[in-house]
Amino acid sequence: MHVVVSGGGIGGLTTALALHEAGIRATVLERTREIRPLGVGINLQPHAVRELTELGFADELAAIGVPTADMVWVDRTGNRQHHEERGIARGYRWPQYSVHRGELQMMLLAAVRERLGPDAVRTGTAFEGVRHTADAVRVRAGVRETGEAVDIAGDLLVGADGLHSAVRAGLHPDEGPLHWSGTMMWRGVTETEAFLTGRTMVHADAGRGARVIAYPISPGAAGRGRSLTNWVCMVSVADPQPLDGAAGWNRAGRIEDVLPHFADWEIDWLDVPGMLTGAGDILEYPMVDRDPLPSWGDGRVTLLGDAAHPMYPVGANGASQAIVDARVLAYELATHEDPVAALRAYEDKRRAATSAVVLANRQMDRSKPRSPSASATGSNTALTQGVYTKIATTYRNSTGDDVAGLNARASLHPPIRKGTPT
Repeated sequence: MHVVVSGGGIGGLTTALALHEAGIRATVLERTREIRPLGVGINLQPHAVRELTELGFADELAAIGVPTADMVWVDRTGNRQHHEERGIARGYRWPQYSVHRGELQMMLLAAVRERLGPDAVRTGTAFEGVRHTADAVRVRAGVRETGEAVDIAGDLLVGADGLHSAVRAGLHPDEGPLHWSGTMMWRGVTETEAFLTGRTMVHADAGRGARVIAYPISPGAAGRGRSLTNWVCMVSVADPQPLDGAAGWNRAGRIEDVLPHFADWEIDWLDVPGMLTGAGDILEYPMVDRDPLPSWGDGRVTLLGDAAHPMYPVGANGASQAIVDARVLAYELATHEDPVAALRAYEDKRRAATSAVVLANRQMDRSKPRSPSASATGSNTALTQGVYTKIATTYRNSTGDDVAGLNARASLHPPIRKGTPT
Protein backbone atom coordinates (compact mmCIF):
# COMPACT_ATOMS: atom_id res chain seq x y z
CA MET A 1 0.00 0.00 0.00
CA HIS A 2 1.13 3.51 -0.83
CA VAL A 3 -0.49 6.52 0.88
CA VAL A 4 0.02 10.03 -0.47
CA VAL A 5 -0.12 12.66 2.28
CA SER A 6 -0.72 16.28 1.31
CA GLY A 7 0.88 18.53 3.92
CA GLY A 8 4.20 18.39 5.78
CA GLY A 9 3.09 19.91 9.07
CA ILE A 10 2.82 18.13 12.40
CA GLY A 11 -0.20 16.10 11.34
CA GLY A 12 1.20 15.04 7.96
CA LEU A 13 4.63 14.08 9.27
CA THR A 14 3.17 12.12 12.18
CA THR A 15 0.91 10.34 9.70
CA ALA A 16 3.92 9.27 7.63
CA LEU A 17 5.70 7.97 10.74
CA ALA A 18 2.63 6.12 12.00
CA LEU A 19 2.05 4.52 8.60
CA HIS A 20 5.69 3.47 8.43
CA GLU A 21 5.34 1.73 11.80
CA ALA A 22 2.48 -0.26 10.26
CA GLY A 23 4.59 -1.22 7.25
CA ILE A 24 2.72 1.14 4.93
CA ARG A 25 4.61 3.31 2.45
CA ALA A 26 3.94 7.05 2.58
CA THR A 27 4.92 10.02 0.44
CA VAL A 28 4.46 13.53 1.85
CA LEU A 29 3.84 16.48 -0.47
CA GLU A 30 4.68 19.89 1.02
CA ARG A 31 4.09 23.08 -0.95
CA THR A 32 6.80 25.16 0.75
CA ARG A 33 10.24 24.84 -0.84
CA GLU A 34 11.98 24.51 2.51
CA ILE A 35 10.49 23.40 5.80
CA ARG A 36 11.81 25.77 8.46
CA PRO A 37 11.18 25.96 12.23
CA LEU A 38 8.49 28.63 12.06
CA GLY A 39 5.82 29.59 14.54
CA VAL A 40 5.74 29.91 18.28
CA GLY A 41 4.75 27.64 21.16
CA ILE A 42 2.12 24.93 21.25
CA ASN A 43 1.00 22.37 23.79
CA LEU A 44 1.03 18.62 23.45
CA GLN A 45 -1.59 17.05 25.69
CA PRO A 46 -0.89 13.68 27.37
CA HIS A 47 -2.97 11.81 24.77
CA ALA A 48 -0.66 13.12 22.03
CA VAL A 49 2.52 12.62 24.05
CA ARG A 50 1.53 9.00 24.52
CA GLU A 51 1.33 8.50 20.75
CA LEU A 52 4.66 10.21 20.08
CA THR A 53 6.26 8.22 22.90
CA GLU A 54 5.06 4.98 21.32
CA LEU A 55 6.58 6.18 18.05
CA GLY A 56 9.93 6.44 19.85
CA PHE A 57 10.20 10.14 20.71
CA ALA A 58 10.23 10.13 24.52
CA ASP A 59 13.83 11.37 24.82
CA GLU A 60 13.52 13.90 22.00
CA LEU A 61 10.37 15.43 23.51
CA ALA A 62 12.03 15.72 26.90
CA ALA A 63 14.94 17.52 25.25
CA ILE A 64 12.86 20.18 23.47
CA GLY A 65 9.77 20.56 25.67
CA VAL A 66 8.88 21.81 29.14
CA PRO A 67 6.67 19.32 31.05
CA THR A 68 3.76 21.53 32.10
CA ALA A 69 2.98 20.99 35.79
CA ASP A 70 -0.03 23.20 36.37
CA MET A 71 -2.33 25.86 34.97
CA VAL A 72 -3.43 28.93 36.90
CA TRP A 73 -6.15 31.41 35.93
CA VAL A 74 -5.64 34.93 37.31
CA ASP A 75 -7.01 38.42 36.78
CA ARG A 76 -5.03 41.42 35.46
CA THR A 77 -3.48 42.03 38.88
CA GLY A 78 -2.43 38.41 39.46
CA ASN A 79 -5.21 37.41 41.88
CA ARG A 80 -5.75 33.67 41.50
CA GLN A 81 -9.15 32.52 40.22
CA HIS A 82 -8.59 28.84 39.46
CA HIS A 83 -5.77 26.31 39.62
CA GLU A 84 -5.37 22.76 38.37
CA GLU A 85 -2.51 20.32 37.95
CA ARG A 86 -1.55 19.07 34.50
CA GLY A 87 0.17 16.08 32.96
CA ILE A 88 2.08 13.78 35.32
CA ALA A 89 1.07 15.89 38.32
CA ARG A 90 -2.58 15.22 37.52
CA GLY A 91 -2.08 11.48 37.34
CA TYR A 92 -1.40 10.81 33.67
CA ARG A 93 1.29 8.30 32.78
CA TRP A 94 2.53 10.79 30.15
CA PRO A 95 3.40 14.47 30.58
CA GLN A 96 1.91 17.48 28.91
CA TYR A 97 4.63 19.32 27.01
CA SER A 98 4.91 22.98 26.07
CA VAL A 99 7.19 23.16 23.03
CA HIS A 100 8.17 25.40 20.13
CA ARG A 101 6.09 24.31 17.15
CA GLY A 102 9.02 24.67 14.73
CA GLU A 103 11.31 22.50 16.85
CA LEU A 104 8.65 19.79 17.03
CA GLN A 105 8.12 19.90 13.27
CA MET A 106 11.85 19.67 12.57
CA MET A 107 12.14 16.71 14.96
CA LEU A 108 9.39 14.89 13.06
CA LEU A 109 10.83 15.84 9.67
CA ALA A 110 14.26 14.45 10.56
CA ALA A 111 12.67 11.21 11.72
CA VAL A 112 10.63 10.84 8.52
CA ARG A 113 13.71 11.28 6.36
CA GLU A 114 15.72 8.88 8.51
CA ARG A 115 13.08 6.15 8.75
CA LEU A 116 11.30 6.45 5.40
CA GLY A 117 14.15 7.76 3.27
CA PRO A 118 15.38 11.18 2.13
CA ASP A 119 12.79 11.39 -0.69
CA ALA A 120 9.76 10.60 1.48
CA VAL A 121 9.01 14.33 1.83
CA ARG A 122 8.76 16.17 -1.49
CA THR A 123 9.06 19.88 -0.73
CA GLY A 124 8.07 22.61 -3.17
CA THR A 125 5.34 20.29 -4.46
CA ALA A 126 1.79 21.62 -4.19
CA PHE A 127 -1.30 19.42 -4.33
CA GLU A 128 -3.60 20.46 -7.15
CA GLY A 129 -6.16 17.71 -7.53
CA VAL A 130 -6.95 14.02 -7.37
CA ARG A 131 -8.64 11.49 -9.59
CA HIS A 132 -9.75 8.38 -7.79
CA THR A 133 -11.10 5.08 -9.00
CA ALA A 134 -12.31 1.99 -7.20
CA ASP A 135 -8.78 0.74 -6.56
CA ALA A 136 -6.35 3.69 -6.77
CA VAL A 137 -5.80 7.43 -6.72
CA ARG A 138 -3.84 9.64 -9.10
CA VAL A 139 -2.66 12.78 -7.37
CA ARG A 140 -1.88 15.82 -9.51
CA ALA A 141 0.69 18.21 -8.10
CA GLY A 142 2.83 21.08 -9.30
CA VAL A 143 6.53 21.67 -8.70
CA ARG A 144 6.62 25.30 -7.63
CA GLU A 145 10.18 26.07 -8.74
CA THR A 146 9.79 24.84 -12.31
CA GLY A 147 6.03 24.79 -12.87
CA GLU A 148 6.30 21.13 -13.84
CA ALA A 149 3.16 19.04 -13.40
CA VAL A 150 3.63 15.66 -11.72
CA ASP A 151 1.26 12.72 -11.44
CA ILE A 152 1.67 10.47 -8.39
CA ALA A 153 0.02 7.07 -8.15
CA GLY A 154 -1.17 5.84 -4.80
CA ASP A 155 -3.74 3.73 -3.06
CA LEU A 156 -5.07 6.51 -0.80
CA LEU A 157 -4.84 10.29 -0.35
CA VAL A 158 -4.78 11.95 3.07
CA GLY A 159 -5.38 15.69 3.18
CA ALA A 160 -3.31 17.00 6.09
CA ASP A 161 -2.82 20.39 4.46
CA GLY A 162 -4.06 22.60 7.24
CA LEU A 163 -6.58 25.36 7.70
CA HIS A 164 -6.75 26.29 4.00
CA SER A 165 -6.79 22.68 2.83
CA ALA A 166 -6.92 22.22 -0.94
CA VAL A 167 -7.97 18.60 -0.44
CA ARG A 168 -10.90 19.69 1.74
CA ALA A 169 -11.90 22.35 -0.79
CA GLY A 170 -12.09 19.67 -3.45
CA LEU A 171 -14.22 17.41 -1.27
CA HIS A 172 -16.46 20.18 0.09
CA PRO A 173 -16.45 22.96 -2.54
CA ASP A 174 -19.53 24.82 -1.25
CA GLU A 175 -18.44 25.20 2.37
CA GLY A 176 -17.97 28.96 2.38
CA PRO A 177 -15.64 31.16 4.47
CA LEU A 178 -14.06 30.44 7.83
CA HIS A 179 -15.99 31.34 10.99
CA TRP A 180 -14.36 34.16 12.96
CA SER A 181 -15.07 34.44 16.67
CA GLY A 182 -14.50 38.20 16.60
CA THR A 183 -11.29 37.75 18.58
CA MET A 184 -7.88 38.79 17.24
CA MET A 185 -4.81 37.02 18.60
CA TRP A 186 -1.22 38.25 18.78
CA ARG A 187 1.51 35.71 19.50
CA GLY A 188 5.18 35.92 20.36
CA VAL A 189 8.10 34.47 22.32
CA THR A 190 10.11 36.46 24.89
CA GLU A 191 12.79 35.49 27.39
CA THR A 192 11.55 36.56 30.83
CA GLU A 193 12.23 35.81 34.45
CA ALA A 194 10.95 32.38 35.47
CA PHE A 195 7.50 32.63 37.07
CA LEU A 196 5.56 30.54 39.60
CA THR A 197 6.70 26.89 39.39
CA GLY A 198 8.76 27.48 36.24
CA ARG A 199 6.44 24.95 34.54
CA THR A 200 3.16 26.86 34.92
CA MET A 201 0.75 27.83 32.17
CA VAL A 202 -0.84 31.17 33.06
CA HIS A 203 -4.24 32.28 31.80
CA ALA A 204 -4.74 35.95 32.74
CA ASP A 205 -8.13 37.53 32.05
CA ALA A 206 -9.09 41.17 32.55
CA GLY A 207 -12.76 40.35 32.20
CA ARG A 208 -13.14 43.08 29.57
CA GLY A 209 -12.37 41.29 26.34
CA ALA A 210 -8.59 41.04 26.79
CA ARG A 211 -6.76 37.86 27.81
CA VAL A 212 -3.19 36.57 27.90
CA ILE A 213 -1.94 32.99 27.96
CA ALA A 214 1.76 32.51 28.76
CA TYR A 215 3.94 29.47 29.38
CA PRO A 216 7.62 28.44 29.19
CA ILE A 217 8.74 26.36 26.19
CA SER A 218 12.51 25.91 26.57
CA PRO A 219 14.30 23.42 28.87
CA GLY A 220 17.53 25.27 28.08
CA ALA A 221 16.24 28.57 29.42
CA ALA A 222 14.82 26.79 32.46
CA GLY A 223 18.27 25.37 33.16
CA ARG A 224 19.57 28.93 33.36
CA GLY A 225 16.82 29.92 35.79
CA ARG A 226 14.99 31.84 33.08
CA SER A 227 11.87 31.29 30.97
CA LEU A 228 11.57 31.40 27.19
CA THR A 229 7.94 32.39 27.44
CA ASN A 230 5.39 31.78 24.71
CA TRP A 231 2.54 34.27 24.94
CA VAL A 232 -0.79 34.70 23.21
CA CYS A 233 -2.87 37.87 23.60
CA MET A 234 -6.55 37.61 22.71
CA VAL A 235 -8.74 40.69 22.30
CA SER A 236 -12.41 40.77 21.32
CA VAL A 237 -12.65 43.32 18.52
CA ALA A 238 -15.89 42.38 16.71
CA ASP A 239 -18.99 40.21 16.89
CA PRO A 240 -18.69 36.61 15.57
CA GLN A 241 -18.99 36.60 11.77
CA PRO A 242 -17.70 34.95 8.59
CA LEU A 243 -14.08 35.88 7.99
CA ASP A 244 -13.61 38.42 5.23
CA GLY A 245 -10.26 37.26 3.89
CA ALA A 246 -7.66 34.64 4.73
CA ALA A 247 -6.15 33.59 8.04
CA GLY A 248 -2.43 32.88 8.17
CA TRP A 249 -0.59 31.56 11.21
CA ASN A 250 2.60 33.44 10.29
CA ARG A 251 1.19 36.87 9.38
CA ALA A 252 3.28 39.64 10.94
CA GLY A 253 1.66 41.71 13.70
CA ARG A 254 2.46 45.11 15.24
CA ILE A 255 3.19 45.87 18.89
CA GLU A 256 1.23 49.14 18.65
CA ASP A 257 -1.93 47.17 17.87
CA VAL A 258 -1.73 44.88 20.90
CA LEU A 259 0.13 46.77 23.64
CA PRO A 260 -2.59 49.37 24.42
CA HIS A 261 -4.90 46.59 25.62
CA PHE A 262 -2.35 45.44 28.23
CA ALA A 263 -0.19 48.47 29.07
CA ASP A 264 -1.76 48.97 32.54
CA TRP A 265 -1.66 45.33 33.66
CA GLU A 266 0.13 44.78 36.97
CA ILE A 267 1.11 41.22 37.88
CA ASP A 268 4.07 41.28 40.25
CA TRP A 269 5.52 37.95 39.07
CA LEU A 270 4.97 38.50 35.32
CA ASP A 271 5.67 41.81 33.58
CA VAL A 272 3.02 41.54 30.86
CA PRO A 273 3.77 44.85 29.04
CA GLY A 274 7.51 44.11 29.17
CA MET A 275 6.91 40.59 27.87
CA LEU A 276 5.02 41.92 24.86
CA THR A 277 7.55 44.63 23.97
CA GLY A 278 10.46 42.20 24.44
CA ALA A 279 9.41 39.87 21.62
CA GLY A 280 11.55 39.89 18.51
CA ASP A 281 8.61 39.15 16.20
CA ILE A 282 4.87 39.29 16.71
CA LEU A 283 2.39 37.20 14.74
CA GLU A 284 -1.26 38.19 14.23
CA TYR A 285 -4.04 35.67 13.73
CA PRO A 286 -7.85 35.85 13.82
CA MET A 287 -9.40 33.15 16.00
CA VAL A 288 -11.25 31.01 13.44
CA ASP A 289 -12.72 27.55 13.00
CA ARG A 290 -15.27 25.71 10.88
CA ASP A 291 -18.45 23.84 11.69
CA PRO A 292 -17.88 20.07 12.03
CA LEU A 293 -18.45 18.20 8.79
CA PRO A 294 -21.04 15.39 8.45
CA SER A 295 -18.32 13.39 6.67
CA TRP A 296 -14.65 14.00 5.96
CA GLY A 297 -13.72 12.07 2.87
CA ASP A 298 -14.94 10.14 -0.12
CA GLY A 299 -13.78 6.77 -1.33
CA ARG A 300 -10.00 6.62 -1.08
CA VAL A 301 -9.59 10.20 0.12
CA THR A 302 -9.85 11.49 3.69
CA LEU A 303 -8.81 14.44 5.86
CA LEU A 304 -6.71 14.79 9.00
CA GLY A 305 -5.80 17.47 11.54
CA ASP A 306 -6.73 21.09 10.82
CA ALA A 307 -7.87 20.11 7.34
CA ALA A 308 -10.56 17.96 8.95
CA HIS A 309 -11.41 19.89 12.12
CA PRO A 310 -9.97 23.42 12.42
CA MET A 311 -10.63 24.69 15.93
CA TYR A 312 -10.12 27.67 18.21
CA PRO A 313 -6.74 27.28 19.97
CA VAL A 314 -8.22 28.15 23.38
CA GLY A 315 -8.18 24.49 24.42
CA ALA A 316 -4.51 23.98 23.41
CA ASN A 317 -5.62 20.83 21.61
CA GLY A 318 -5.26 21.28 17.83
CA ALA A 319 -1.85 19.66 17.27
CA SER A 320 -2.65 16.94 19.80
CA GLN A 321 -5.82 15.96 17.96
CA ALA A 322 -3.90 15.76 14.66
CA ILE A 323 -1.36 13.40 16.23
CA VAL A 324 -4.10 11.12 17.54
CA ASP A 325 -5.77 11.24 14.10
CA ALA A 326 -2.55 9.96 12.54
CA ARG A 327 -2.25 7.04 14.92
CA VAL A 328 -5.87 5.98 14.57
CA LEU A 329 -5.62 6.17 10.78
CA ALA A 330 -2.54 3.94 10.72
CA TYR A 331 -4.13 1.48 13.13
CA GLU A 332 -7.30 1.14 11.05
CA LEU A 333 -5.35 0.69 7.81
CA ALA A 334 -3.22 -2.00 9.47
CA THR A 335 -6.22 -3.92 10.81
CA HIS A 336 -8.60 -3.77 7.82
CA GLU A 337 -8.21 -5.76 4.62
CA ASP A 338 -10.18 -3.14 2.67
CA PRO A 339 -8.47 0.28 2.78
CA VAL A 340 -11.69 2.14 1.94
CA ALA A 341 -13.41 0.48 4.89
CA ALA A 342 -10.40 1.44 7.00
CA LEU A 343 -10.83 5.10 6.09
CA ARG A 344 -14.50 4.98 7.06
CA ALA A 345 -13.63 3.30 10.36
CA TYR A 346 -11.02 6.00 11.01
CA GLU A 347 -13.56 8.73 10.33
CA ASP A 348 -16.20 7.03 12.49
CA LYS A 349 -13.79 7.00 15.42
CA ARG A 350 -12.30 10.45 15.01
CA ARG A 351 -15.06 12.63 13.55
CA ALA A 352 -17.32 12.59 16.60
CA ALA A 353 -14.41 12.95 19.02
CA THR A 354 -12.88 15.93 17.23
CA SER A 355 -16.28 17.56 16.65
CA ALA A 356 -16.73 17.52 20.41
CA VAL A 357 -13.40 19.33 20.84
CA VAL A 358 -14.29 21.96 18.20
CA LEU A 359 -17.59 22.71 19.93
CA ALA A 360 -16.06 22.62 23.42
CA ASN A 361 -13.42 25.16 22.35
CA ARG A 362 -16.18 27.45 21.09
CA GLN A 363 -18.10 27.10 24.31
CA MET A 364 -15.03 27.74 26.45
CA ASP A 365 -14.33 30.94 24.51
CA ARG A 366 -17.92 32.14 24.90
CA SER A 367 -18.03 31.28 28.60
CA LYS A 368 -15.15 33.52 29.65
CA PRO A 369 -16.04 36.00 32.45
CA ARG A 370 -17.08 39.44 31.23
CA SER A 371 -17.17 41.47 34.45
CA PRO A 372 -15.31 44.84 34.32
CA SER A 373 -12.85 43.69 37.00
CA ALA A 374 -12.62 40.21 38.45
CA SER A 375 -10.90 41.57 41.56
CA ALA A 376 -13.22 44.50 42.32
CA THR A 377 -14.96 42.84 45.26
CA GLY A 378 -14.77 39.63 47.22
CA SER A 379 -18.13 38.49 45.86
CA ASN A 380 -17.01 39.10 42.30
CA THR A 381 -13.82 37.13 42.97
CA ALA A 382 -15.77 34.18 44.33
CA LEU A 383 -18.17 34.33 41.40
CA THR A 384 -15.33 34.41 38.88
CA GLN A 385 -13.57 31.50 40.58
CA GLY A 386 -16.75 29.47 40.23
CA VAL A 387 -17.04 30.36 36.55
CA TYR A 388 -13.48 29.23 35.80
CA THR A 389 -13.93 25.99 37.71
CA LYS A 390 -17.12 25.28 35.75
CA ILE A 391 -15.44 26.11 32.43
CA ALA A 392 -12.52 23.75 33.16
CA THR A 393 -14.77 20.93 34.33
CA THR A 394 -17.17 21.27 31.39
CA TYR A 395 -14.27 21.24 28.91
CA ARG A 396 -12.78 18.07 30.37
CA ASN A 397 -16.14 16.30 30.33
CA SER A 398 -16.95 17.41 26.78
CA THR A 399 -13.62 16.38 25.28
CA GLY A 400 -13.19 13.03 27.05
CA ASP A 401 -10.17 14.26 29.03
CA ASP A 402 -10.16 11.25 31.33
CA VAL A 403 -6.99 10.35 33.23
CA ALA A 404 -8.03 6.81 34.10
CA GLY A 405 -9.37 6.18 30.60
CA LEU A 406 -6.19 7.20 28.81
CA ASN A 407 -3.95 5.36 31.28
CA ALA A 408 -5.94 2.14 30.83
CA ARG A 409 -6.63 2.37 27.09
CA ALA A 410 -5.04 -0.25 24.84
CA SER A 411 -2.17 0.94 22.67
CA LEU A 412 -2.84 2.22 19.16
CA HIS A 413 0.50 0.82 18.05
CA PRO A 414 -0.49 -0.99 14.85
CA PRO A 415 0.52 -4.44 13.76
CA ILE A 416 2.46 -4.75 10.53
CA ARG A 417 -0.13 -4.85 7.79
CA LYS A 418 -0.70 -8.26 6.29
CA GLY A 419 1.07 -8.79 3.00
CA THR A 420 3.48 -5.89 3.53
CA PRO A 421 7.10 -6.63 2.58
CA THR A 422 9.56 -6.36 5.47
